[in-house]
Amino acid sequence: MKLILISILLLAIGCNCLAQSSNNTKSIDVLKNESATTIQSGYDAYKKIALSIWDYAELGYKENKSSALLQSTLKDNGFTVEAGVAGMPTAFDASYGSGSPVIAILAEYDALPGLSQDNSPTKTAIENKNCAHACGHHLFGTGSVAAGIAIKKLLETGKLKGTIKVFGCPAEEGGSGKVYMVREGLFINVDVVLHWHPWDFNTVIYTSALANKSAKFRFYGIASHASVSPEQGRSALDAVEAMDNMVNMMREHIPQETRIHYVITNGGKAPNVVPEFAEVYYYVRHPDKAMAVSIFDRIAKAAEGAALGTETKMDYEIIGGTHDLLINKTLALNMQTNLEKVGGVMYTEEEKVFAKKIQESFLSKYPLIDSAAIVKPLFIDKNLGSTDVGDVSYAVPTVGVETATWVPGTSPHSWQAVACGGTDIGIKGMIVASKTLAFTAIDLFTNPALIKKAKEEFIQTKGDYQYKALLGDRKPALNYRD
Repeated sequence: MKLILISILLLAIGCNCLAQSSNNTKSIDVLKNESATTIQSGYDAYKKIALSIWDYAELGYKENKSSALLQSTLKDNGFTVEAGVAGMPTAFDASYGSGSPVIAILAEYDALPGLSQDNSPTKTAIENKNCAHACGHHLFGTGSVAAGIAIKKLLETGKLKGTIKVFGCPAEEGGSGKVYMVREGLFINVDVVLHWHPWDFNTVIYTSALANKSAKFRFYGIASHASVSPEQGRSALDAVEAMDNMVNMMREHIPQETRIHYVITNGGKAPNVVPEFAEVYYYVRHPDKAMAVSIFDRIAKAAEGAALGTETKMDYEIIGGTHDLLINKTLALNMQTNLEKVGGVMYTEEEKVFAKKIQESFLSKYPLIDSAAIVKPLFIDKNLGSTDVGDVSYAVPTVGVETATWVPGTSPHSWQAVACGGTDIGIKGMIVASKTLAFTAIDLFTNPALIKKAKEEFIQTKGDYQYKALLGDRKPALNYRD
């Protein structure tokens, strides 16, 4: 009889636990639905903000209007905003709430030079405009702010407890803005960081990035008449070309995963004047941060040799340096569930016509247009890009998502990406990202065990590595786009 009573009691306890678990899941679903409604209801307002920033198209560290617009939007929605953090005038730290957990969302808003384009499906530059959002950071910043505001509303009504932060991160494109924020300790008290990025399909980021180190090498020669008295001159441009030649020969003797790119930013002013100044801007990338630094040091030696051989003088300025990206499987699995819950991007018939026209301009095969509606499973692939989110991932558990803001097959840093970002195709992808960030944040606010597990994985993955910024102790390169 006792055994029967004990069995009945255990069964009752088990049923009660299952009921509580089911109710908890339902209550979390209610919160997610509420956040989705908040974000969706703000579609027109967020579209206006994103397209305003798309139109501003401000370069790194010069995103004055873009940053101000995002800051004012957050202030109007109850956030406390500190501007000019970490020595960067366009960076900001926006907070709402108090106590733990502290969940942060990253926002970017810098554009790229040389990619002017309107929002039509044919290559059409905008007159008197040279810069453009070819990487979709106007969407990135706006979508992150939208997610932060949705979480703020749940905190405001007591449905969640803790602190939500939105970090305004300038100059991702080569300026390494987040590195200075990490170096200044802005993420010390943050439990988890969420981010996203525009792309041409929907996936949780499950692949690392390339570490990156960049610099501008400057050569100083002696000007002279190139025909009358060439022997009196020492060409700074000769030094740049000698350096480039040595680096290009070096490519045969470096690991194949390495990427090296350069542009000559100043090669002189007139052919009949021996250039007394020349400058070349180099990027070095490799999956391993130590190898990236090692290859950069070899490039610096090539610059020294070029100066010696041309009897010029040389110095260089470190512009940026970013770590590889640490992947957190615990957080990625959770975000994958939320992305699948949100779903992909559906095109109208008119948008399909636009998409087909865009795809006609591609040089290679492209995915089906309907693939924008698909959420890809978690997968590891080669990532040949770099991001300063990598440095954040060495400071705190970090997870991100990419959503289809561009027509499938679109390359980032292209006029096609600019065009898509100026339409509802881009805005729809932004909304998918915003909802996914909000859903993931809700899970983190309501499930302390998830944060604990993510932190344990973070510690194990990072190991005994002691973080050190690859760009050293230099101040932010506020004029690197000049």
